[in-house]
Amino acid sequence: MSNLDVRPTPDRCGREAASGPVKDLLTGRTVQLGESTQVRRLLPNLGRRMVGAWCFVDHYGPDDIADEPGMQVPPHPHMGLQTVSWLHEGSVLHRDSLGSLQTVRPYELGLMTSGRAIAHSEESPREHARLLHGAQLWVALPDAHRHTAPAFEHHPELPRVGADGLDAKLILGTLDGAASPGTTYSALVGADLTLREDAEHRLPLDPGFEYAVLSMTGSVDVDGVRVEPGSILYLGCGRRELPLRARTDASLLLLGGEPFEEELVMWWNFVGRTHEEIARAREEWNAGTRFGEVHGYAGARLRAPELPPGPLKPRGRAR
Repeated sequence: MSNLDVRPTPDRCGREAASGPVKDLLTGRTVQLGESTQVRRLLPNLGRRMVGAWCFVDHYGPDDIADEPGMQVPPHPHMGLQTVSWLHEGSVLHRDSLGSLQTVRPYELGLMTSGRAIAHSEESPREHARLLHGAQLWVALPDAHRHTAPAFEHHPELPRVGADGLDAKLILGTLDGAASPGTTYSALVGADLTLREDAEHRLPLDPGFEYAVLSMTGSVDVDGVRVEPGSILYLGCGRRELPLRARTDASLLLLGGEPFEEELVMWWNFVGRTHEEIARAREEWNAGTRFGEVHGYAGARLRAPELPPGPLKPRGRAR
């Protein structure tokens, strides 16, 4: 998925993990994505730029698109990151410059590694379900892997762990002894947690990771803090377990990972390290080089917006 902001601001990320457990509840801002889809942008946020290597989180829906085209994101570029497409309702057709053509459905993993360069589009199929509900997430690639060859993976079956009242589907990484088939380049976890009303559970965590939870539906007390759709609760590091109590039937996304030690610059749909790198990628995309072509999308590709005045400088916040 693209950042369609026509005046994107640079985000300076990295080295910002809390040194211990915290409970910071953050709300997202509304962003228009194409003509008919609005998203709640939860990362990057004024209060939090990253959670481990997770550097971008949009939550959208549930939207009634019965009489709408639904998601329509034209071809656009990425570099230096992985995109994770995750749906609860509806479907999204993925096309990319590698020639991939794949419909991603609820609770299936669509994972695209941009590496040095890729372009893709995402759209609701012409014949689509009434509701569209999901999340789009980015994972920053560490320096040793950010120039890797681009790739796309589709995993329709994912491992599950659970207990009374809790069912967890593993999106990426490892959790409670289960491992996702999705390729990762840093130590992290992403999991979809479904809880029944009144369920209580203590989810095992890795104390070396920092964590956050995003509410998809319903209402859950997470370590005593009520989390509802449109918000993300940052939990910091040093936790061995996470107390959960469902006020209603609910679902959460658990995101975590080793604190990201590198400094990076995020601008538009690029993750890099320097102003010059971002500026060169912008020029190459607008010139039609490096990123390849996406075939089959019925519409023009996006053009990269103008860079803001002044150099983009990476900078981190000390722990």
